[in-house]
Amino acid sequence: MKKKEVFDVQLDSDEKALLESIEHGEWKTVPHFKKEAAFAKKAAENTLRKDARITLRLSSSVLDRLKQKATYKGLSYQTFIASVLHEYAAGHFRVVD
Repeated sequence: MKKKEVFDVQLDSDEKALLESIEHGEWKTVPHFKKEAAFAKKAAENTLRKDARITLRLSSSVLDRLKQKATYKGLSYQTFIASVLHEYAAGHFRVVD
């Protein structure tokens, strides 16, 4: 009898290639891993820290659409708006004139 997999996850081609690479031992531990992990953790904390408040006036129709999109993504609308602004500020997308 075939052993049942614990997780039945569908992987895309990139994920399958990564998994095969790991299983073949092609990945190596980063030298000074604990130091690098601590550095990455601190960078993430600094990036995600919310230390400023703003007041923003929007039309109710725009706010309603933002709330719908946030709900679709499973986020609160404030978190969704902050995320969109963060992505824009980081240069991940731009507004087209």
